[in-house]
Amino acid sequence: MSARRGLAPAKVNLCLHVTGRRADGRHDLDGLVAFADFGDRLTLSDGDGLAVTGPFAARVPTDDANIVRRALAAAGTRAHVTLDKRLPHPAGIGGGSSDAACALRLAGAALDTDALMALGADVPVCMDPRAQRMRGAGERVERIDLPALHGVLVNPGVGVPTGAVFAGLAAKANPPMPDPPAFADGAAAVAWLSDRRNDLEAPATAIAPVIETALADLRAAGGALARMSGSGATCFGLWDSRAAAEEAARGLARPGWWVEAATLW
Repeated sequence: MSARRGLAPAKVNLCLHVTGRRADGRHDLDGLVAFADFGDRLTLSDGDGLAVTGPFAARVPTDDANIVRRALAAAGTRAHVTLDKRLPHPAGIGGGSSDAACALRLAGAALDTDALMALGADVPVCMDPRAQRMRGAGERVERIDLPALHGVLVNPGVGVPTGAVFAGLAAKANPPMPDPPAFADGAAAVAWLSDRRNDLEAPATAIAPVIETALADLRAAGGALARMSGSGATCFGLWDSRAAAEEAARGLARPGWWVEAATLW
């Protein structure tokens, strides 16, 4: 094949409600997901194998344990993949799942929902990287019309284990997210999101208190909303323009932290 290149964008959980736990141990979720205008970059070409480059290449497996290789194998597709790893991991922004989804898109490969879920609960929502409502354990996704939002993503240089975060939930069955309205503009979306929550934020912060430091810094920088994404530790704040978000990002830089301005769709 001729080389095919694509973006595996960061996935941001604008809100994440945990509504129950299933008999198989998976949790039922209800939340709104958006995708950033930056992320990892993949190139697929003839051959086989996986090469990883980029600032976060360390500790990314290149053997069959890698989710990209597992996704292509599940689709019966053979290709050589170069992964330019620009997203921290694990970070609560779906890096590996977005990589797998991007590889499948570039290969023109289709997997059913069960096969996608077998790769990871975030893979179905990453197959169509635009704003979506995600429900169930991740298998129910629905495109949402969301105005462009301008924000800053901050990872305070720590990883938190997803299993431990879910285990730390004070309650497993919480109210679901109400149906999103038709948003007139970004300000209306931010106002609506302000009344939502991430149920994983408290248990993640108990494991890594620096998450609260990142959230406090985002608030102090003037963000209209500061919240953790996914199971952490990446947090985000929202501003009314890209220029304002970029200015805030410059002021939020800290040694050992990863900070990026983003437009979310």
